[in-house]
Amino acid sequence: MLNEEICKLREELNNSITSGKDYKEIYEISIELDRLIALYYRKNIKGKKQKKKKLCKKIFNFVIA
Repeated sequence: MLNEEICKLREELNNSITSGKDYKEIYEISIELDRLIALYYRKNIKGKKQKKKKLCKKIFNFVIA
């Protein structure tokens, strides 16, 4: 879902630039796109850290047992 929003906004930004829309409008779209990309990375990095912790815990429990 977040990927789709990012792709849609990226396309909107590109269209705004190529059609010569007002700088303020382009800037606002760009800011929103940056926010979504940051959110995407935040979610993915957090998810990977949690998976890594679970894997380490499983390995530790296996070694102890």
